[in-house]
Amino acid sequence: MESERYKALTLRELLKKTDVCSVAADMDIMIHGVCFDTRKLQAGDLFVAVRGFESDGHLFIKEAISKGAACVLCEESPEETFPHVLVNDTRKALATVSAAWFGFPASKLKLIGVTGTNGKTTVTTLIKQVVEKCSGDKAGLIGTNGNLIGDKEYPANYTTPESYEIHELLAMMVEEGCRYAIMEVSSHALYLSRVYGIEFDVGVFTNLSPDHQDFHASMEDYAKAKSLLFSSSRSAAINIDDEFAQIMIDSTSGPVFSYAINDVAADFVAKSIKLHSDKVDFAALTIGKLIRVEFPIPGMFSVYNAMAVIAASILIGFDIDSVTAALQRTGGVKGRAEVVPTGGRGFTVLIDYAHTPDALRSIIKAARSFTRGRVVTLFGCGGDRDKTKRPMMGAIAVEHSDFAVITSDNPRTEEPSAIIDDILKGIEQAKAPYNVIINRREAINWALENAQQDDILILAGKGHETYQIFGKDKMEFDEREVVAEYFSKLKVES
Repeated sequence: MESERYKALTLRELLKKTDVCSVAADMDIMIHGVCFDTRKLQAGDLFVAVRGFESDGHLFIKEAISKGAACVLCEESPEETFPHVLVNDTRKALATVSAAWFGFPASKLKLIGVTGTNGKTTVTTLIKQVVEKCSGDKAGLIGTNGNLIGDKEYPANYTTPESYEIHELLAMMVEEGCRYAIMEVSSHALYLSRVYGIEFDVGVFTNLSPDHQDFHASMEDYAKAKSLLFSSSRSAAINIDDEFAQIMIDSTSGPVFSYAINDVAADFVAKSIKLHSDKVDFAALTIGKLIRVEFPIPGMFSVYNAMAVIAASILIGFDIDSVTAALQRTGGVKGRAEVVPTGGRGFTVLIDYAHTPDALRSIIKAARSFTRGRVVTLFGCGGDRDKTKRPMMGAIAVEHSDFAVITSDNPRTEEPSAIIDDILKGIEQAKAPYNVIINRREAINWALENAQQDDILILAGKGHETYQIFGKDKMEFDEREVVAEYFSKLKVES
């Protein structure tokens, strides 16, 4: 969405929801756009100097002025005499100014925010499908797999984008006639105020397990960041089987709808759970009513995801019968327990985004619950990310699989072999055999070549991604295509 589609606003209008320390500018000056990246700045824009991890926007104020910025929003007065507004936190200011620029679109939508370590993408994707089926209205989605406005897809660079982009997407949803918006809300986004000022109708908590320990000082800090969603949610759906659930509940001022498998005191409890190779079904006991639920993604984690979807949909205003009927008609989610065609080779290949210890354990256990053969797990860990989880994931892979193939994920600026060395520290006393093949394509081909009748081969970590990152470069790499090419080559050779 190009900003010129919006009329220019006065500085006063832009700042009406922003906490301002001091103003050294004409409040009636016309602003023609909002920008926090000087590479995209146009004459007449308000430049917001945001402090980042790799660079500080305050260092680019001189460049912004030279490019024709109308005013600067900053935390420190610029060296140059120039119209500027001082605030305590430019990240929060960027969020409120962006909301004003796009006409406060969040207030025109029913918003559902989903946070947690695992399950966010599946839960948000399925809530969108359920809401659309139950209401007949169009819904938008912001998340890891991409940003959706009805059926139109827009690429996503982050799970939760910067605040300006969030409000831009929400404005596009309003223009396209959406009544609902569902958003994955990451701990980074909450900590960095990307959703600051947005009030969610429903906040959903899936679970919390070790992840992003390179960003958060401890699990408690990680949980505290996640809890920020609930302090800005009118109601909450919370998995009370999780040990960090109480932190989320304590942060919520509105009604809480709890769900669980193990805690019978929950508002919504799953009982008589049956796991199948292509689905789960269970009895849902809620609001004094017992109803049978079928959900077309296998694994115990799918029971939790289904309950999160149902709980959020009820809180947003739909009845449980309509919700469970709609849930049964949903499709799978790309890169989440996704079955890849093998041309009837007698074994199954699953692609799953599992890139945390808990997620890896869950997908392996899910496969174990319905396999008649071996569970073979192929995985790696991302570079320039939390190193503490690498040995943990190694230990989980060999403990729960019959065979593990250790390979690369997105090495980024790290040496792939160094990442694998970290993984191997967790499997010094391996209970299952494993193989190390650094090149992921070669590793997949090896695993396919050595697959046996009735095996389940899990390709973990990439999920929906269709690339690998080496250094700063993204290289095309779609595991679905790698598998298809392997079988295609076999057909030619035979």
